[in-house]
Amino acid sequence: GAQDSCAHQCGELLGTCSCQVTCQSLGICCPDYKEFCLQISPYSGSLMGGKDFLIENTALNASSVLTCRFKHKIKTSGYVAKDGKAHCISPLLYETGFIPFEVSTDDGLTFPYSGTWLSVHHSKVSDGEKCTLVNETKWQYYGTPNTGGNLTLTWTHQALAATHINIEVWGYQETGDSYSENWVAEWKYLYTLAREIPNTGKFSFIPVPAKGSYSTWDFGILRISPSSYSDGQSNIPSVWSSEHALAWHLGKDFRNDPKAWATAKCIEWDRKEEKLPNFMEEIIDCPCTLAQARADTGRFHTDYGCDIEKGSVCTYHPGAVHCVRAIQASPQYAAGQQCCYDSTGTQILTHDSTGGSTPDRGHDWGSPPFMKPPRIPGFSHWLYDVISFYYCCLWSDNCHFYMKKRPSSDCRTYRPPRAASAFGDPHFLTFDGLNFTFKGQGEYTLVESDLTSLRVQGRTQQVHFPNGTGAQVTGLSAVAMQENNSDVIEVRYSEDFNLEVLLNQKVVNFSEQSWMDLKGLFLHSTADQNITVMFSSGSGVEIRGSGGFLTLTVLLPEKFMNHTQGLFGVMNGNTEDEYTFKNKTTMSVHASPQQLFEFGANWAVENGTSLFTYDTEFLLNNFFYGEKHNASFLPVFFPYEDPADPLVKEVVSLCDSDPFCRFDALTTRSLQVGRSTRLSHQNHKLLVENLEPVISCGWLDHPTNGTKNGTNYLLGSTISFICNQGYELTGSKERICQVTGAWSGDTPSCVP
Repeated sequence: GAQDSCAHQCGELLGTCSCQVTCQSLGICCPDYKEFCLQISPYSGSLMGGKDFLIENTALNASSVLTCRFKHKIKTSGYVAKDGKAHCISPLLYETGFIPFEVSTDDGLTFPYSGTWLSVHHSKVSDGEKCTLVNETKWQYYGTPNTGGNLTLTWTHQALAATHINIEVWGYQETGDSYSENWVAEWKYLYTLAREIPNTGKFSFIPVPAKGSYSTWDFGILRISPSSYSDGQSNIPSVWSSEHALAWHLGKDFRNDPKAWATAKCIEWDRKEEKLPNFMEEIIDCPCTLAQARADTGRFHTDYGCDIEKGSVCTYHPGAVHCVRAIQASPQYAAGQQCCYDSTGTQILTHDSTGGSTPDRGHDWGSPPFMKPPRIPGFSHWLYDVISFYYCCLWSDNCHFYMKKRPSSDCRTYRPPRAASAFGDPHFLTFDGLNFTFKGQGEYTLVESDLTSLRVQGRTQQVHFPNGTGAQVTGLSAVAMQENNSDVIEVRYSEDFNLEVLLNQKVVNFSEQSWMDLKGLFLHSTADQNITVMFSSGSGVEIRGSGGFLTLTVLLPEKFMNHTQGLFGVMNGNTEDEYTFKNKTTMSVHASPQQLFEFGANWAVENGTSLFTYDTEFLLNNFFYGEKHNASFLPVFFPYEDPADPLVKEVVSLCDSDPFCRFDALTTRSLQVGRSTRLSHQNHKLLVENLEPVISCGWLDHPTNGTKNGTNYLLGSTISFICNQGYELTGSKERICQVTGAWSGDTPSCVP
């Protein structure tokens, strides 16, 4: 019979063959799979668009008229180069994440070719892709006292295939009524700064105030594009600058008296804020300590503007050593939280110091479904929280206005998440702190929750160690997860022991981007392959490879209490019911390893609910068609410690009193495995320690006509009060934060 074709069918399983991404490793692709299902390079670029990408696997004839169409509606022009390779230009988008695109070779009649483009937050794009505002501060302070002279712009001239280029100024605005359906975001071409200049990679000029109404645009960006295109033409090859405060082009009124101009703008912003809803009520409270903030990886992520691992360069937060941002935007207003900490690990509040953290009306990363204010990645945030900081704090001395509208949150209502881990020859540490070893071979439910349909599944496989016997050693080899109808993420060891991450069955490549905004989750990979999945519920999953096994940690916020089941137990603060079966019966916590083996087997995944990708013959035969729990595999329950065995002595000195380390080193006959098990175990203990709840009594003010001593508001802290000369103190001279979360004593006041 005739073979099916992948034209218009990428991602589908057809009658005679497959157009799904797994078809290649299974050898069942339709013959024209590679022609129609596109691989591209580069695979990502700024949401501002204008980036040229190559379509790697399709040879088209040079006379084809190429049209590229993103999201079924945004068209950009493509072209076929002299070498017969096809190219597309990425479009300006108001969202981040994977964007489907299609290609037409018949001038837009049909679009049989398809692929995906990764749209990235503008400040997450590598510096080389942007043009550089040399001494950016000078651009953004131009016209203020002691800032003038030449401005210089540089760029990689090879990025544009043109001998002459234009440099344009674009402005960003959001029009319509705040938080209503007609609120709209727009990047708008304003004017051309320089025309038909040689594409040398450098341009210097003395800025003059922009003409007419253009000088009222104070937030924008520069675009460099070939002179052959018309002014402001959309979606053409371009190199954009970073977005910035346009001080350098502001009008005469700004240049004559920047302070007065900025003060008026600051007061106007303050009045506008008065009329907007209070987003502070719905953002998550900050973690109480730096240790909590760095451990709660499902809900908080490093703020790159103040990072302890990059030397704590905290320009906007003097006195801070580290800040974090809440990963998820708040539900209704899409607002963001920021939390900063000093060298003692204590939170810094704006009430006490200008270095304090300031929450954001617009979350810096934007938030799904993007497209409309206040959810535009980066730019909504600039408009409400950054340009206003220039008005009030940087271009004038009115920072008190800003801090009053953006006060730090303390940590009184913060509740740390709970952690469960699995590692080694699999050892399980449950949310409630019970630990056990389950050496089944198969695919099992580690945790599932009826609260958000969260499911985390683990696969264990027999592992053979080069120098060990290791006949009956199993370990985690793959973990797959999903929440509600989010994307499905799987992390696994490939057959050559490389860590692979799959997104909806397709291997993800982190070579260009280490952070991805996906459906219902964010995905992050560190340089040393630590994978973090952050679901929209605030639950987090961390996975890393260690010595042939995966190490897994799941973090669940308090709202999951009484809403979990699986191998990680019932999270409710009580260990007695940890061993709960699918049918809700429980087994004693003193069960034997053999009984535990039955408990584990009960949580085997069923085919219909498996989240794993079966893209090799081996996986199909062993896990898809075979049993989900291999009942014929009988593990070693107790490794034998032979006093005459030379390994035992080494194991004792390596492992000390760590039972998991001893178990794994003896069953695998490998000290290396023991060492990585010990490390995973220590990491888990440290994490649990860092996530201990901390009591906070909340911020205390100083009395009018007096001062206070102390800025730590956690359990056991003392704040003392002194009155100014000529006043005496009534009420408590010092107050202590008590176990109840209340301050001792009474509010002091200073009376003449």
